[in-house]
Amino acid sequence: MIVSNKDIASGTVPPDAVEPVKNNSTVELIQHDFVAELSETASEMEFRAALTLNRVWPRLEKSWRSSSQDVTALQRVFLERLQRHWYALFERLYSLYGQRFDFHFHVETMLESIVVAMLQRDSELVAMDQRREVEADWFQSESVVGAALYVDLFSGNLGRLRENISYFKQLGVTYLHLMPLFASPDGKSDGGYAISDYRAVDPRLGTVRELQQLASDLRKEGILLVLDFVFNHTSDEHVWAKQAQSGNREYKEFYFIFPDRTEPDQYEQHLREIFPTVRRGNFTWHDGMGRWVWTTFNSFQWDLNYHNPSVFRSMMQEMLFIANLGVDALRLDAVAFIWKEKGTNCENLPKAHTVIQAFNLFLKIAAPGLAFKSEAIVHPDEVVKYIGSDECQISYNPQLMALLWESLATQKVALLNQALSHRSRLPPQTSWVNYLRCHDDIGWTFDDDDAAKLGINAYDHRQFLNQFYTGRFKGSFARGVPFQENLETGDMRISGTLASLAGLEEALELKKPDLVQLAEGRIELLQGISMSIGGIPLIYLGEEWGMLNDYDFVTNPAKADDSRWIHRPKMDWSYVNGLCEVEGASFRSGKEEVHYRIFHRTQRLIELRKSQPALAGQEMELFETLNPHVLGFVRIRQGHRLVVLGNFSDQPQRVDGNCIRSTGFGRFFQDAIADEEVNASDVVEMAPYQLRWLIRQ
Repeated sequence: MIVSNKDIASGTVPPDAVEPVKNNSTVELIQHDFVAELSETASEMEFRAALTLNRVWPRLEKSWRSSSQDVTALQRVFLERLQRHWYALFERLYSLYGQRFDFHFHVETMLESIVVAMLQRDSELVAMDQRREVEADWFQSESVVGAALYVDLFSGNLGRLRENISYFKQLGVTYLHLMPLFASPDGKSDGGYAISDYRAVDPRLGTVRELQQLASDLRKEGILLVLDFVFNHTSDEHVWAKQAQSGNREYKEFYFIFPDRTEPDQYEQHLREIFPTVRRGNFTWHDGMGRWVWTTFNSFQWDLNYHNPSVFRSMMQEMLFIANLGVDALRLDAVAFIWKEKGTNCENLPKAHTVIQAFNLFLKIAAPGLAFKSEAIVHPDEVVKYIGSDECQISYNPQLMALLWESLATQKVALLNQALSHRSRLPPQTSWVNYLRCHDDIGWTFDDDDAAKLGINAYDHRQFLNQFYTGRFKGSFARGVPFQENLETGDMRISGTLASLAGLEEALELKKPDLVQLAEGRIELLQGISMSIGGIPLIYLGEEWGMLNDYDFVTNPAKADDSRWIHRPKMDWSYVNGLCEVEGASFRSGKEEVHYRIFHRTQRLIELRKSQPALAGQEMELFETLNPHVLGFVRIRQGHRLVVLGNFSDQPQRVDGNCIRSTGFGRFFQDAIADEEVNASDVVEMAPYQLRWLIRQ
């Protein structure tokens, strides 16, 4: 049964959340004394955790009794997972909320929510949970290749998206990330990131039932489904925000609401502005309430107050609801901002990690087949702190994305090598998500000290990159546009599609075949590095055929002030379908032929990736190519080795074959991409922007 958000506005699961009791005779109640199981050396915290569980157990048994089915086996699974994870979960909840007067009420209600979620979970998902508890590295396969899309821009709605699953299969995609699709107000949704109801799909896109059907269809085709969990803030039209606006004191405490500027000004001393060209500061005046509201991003996105256990409990229940739709991973949006403390910059605080770890533990009990993907576009050293089997198992890799573009602009790999040498390793059973473009902008998230070690002034270098990728630097091939340009600080981020930033837009405008060839080379180079360096490659759909900037976004008043819409065009299926047809189709113009080549090269790279066992997992070793323009690394997995070379220069380059021989442990290699033999006894030639995947013969 689907529970609406309105039903849970009070913060508790309604009594009809599961089917009514028909016959209890098949339910075997499991009595348990958790305190009696403690050892004599148990700590005070362990004792509190066990005693708390003893006290709530009768209510949990009552929830199990509500089922009309024989759930004894499921209840035993619940008990086993609870015994495995309860102490760690209790410890985190206690550190967050242990001093609250209503702590035990929230603990009891949250545990009951787990029971309800497990009772409602589809049998296929239950079986998947059990498999993935054993195969904790299920997302590390070389066969996992990701794609991301907006439903409305790609297919119009969920029904037509189901009809286009064949496109994903043809391309080779096995991981599909749907950008936010839950209900959000028209005109002030921030691309879907201002959610007004976590239990309703945007009616323009479809229904929750259609989303479940899509998830089922994807699962049958071997395609993982990823959705966003926007948990830092809600829309100001969410039922909780509306309750707060009406004066309901309980729901005013769901947000940060202040009567005057005293506290906001104290916080503002340490906060940075995220969208300075949209508005200044991090607080918004609400005329109806006569109060200031914390709004880190847009004025209609109200930050949630995780100091309040009611917020954590309510969002945990929303998370379990989404998990039961058939999701394989949840992208945790804006993880860096979820915990606020006065006197800090309110980013990456220790208790932000505690909150995510607690969410993770709830899933390990209720839906362990689901993984978290972190979205932390912050300093590289902070990004990795969110990654772990106990927090976010997978994470965007913003440093790699930024430095691949940096290497294209400079035609040198020094800074990329420097960062990869000590900032790319991850804990076991985790993975990077490597992307070149996404729905968002490009920020230059490299470490200033890494730059300084190479004699690079980080501030000046970011200014150069901004100029280069907006086409303002002489000789630039890029056609990006500024996003959130701050003339006071010089800060700027970059919007634009992969192809336009890589020079294809300029080349087609100038109608110069040699420039087109170089642009195609840049695209294949970036895609090939993303697919081979370790982790899950993620394509923002449209990249696979060289989608160009869409400047018509400015004609839509709701989008005109946000340049990121330039790389979010609507998919033209009448055009794209032609790209999938056999080579040599007579209808193709010169431009269509270019896009056709890019599509089939992307398709082939994906196919080659899936054929290389060495590309599973994360293990990657850099090696010195003795050429400042060529990146070199080797991938190793269970006896398989793959040597990767990438030339970031627009000129031919040479690599000493001895570098390859001593890394790949051989003299003769097969280049999987060029389909030619490479002799490591000689100098290895690299064409402009050439990518080589070398397999020892």
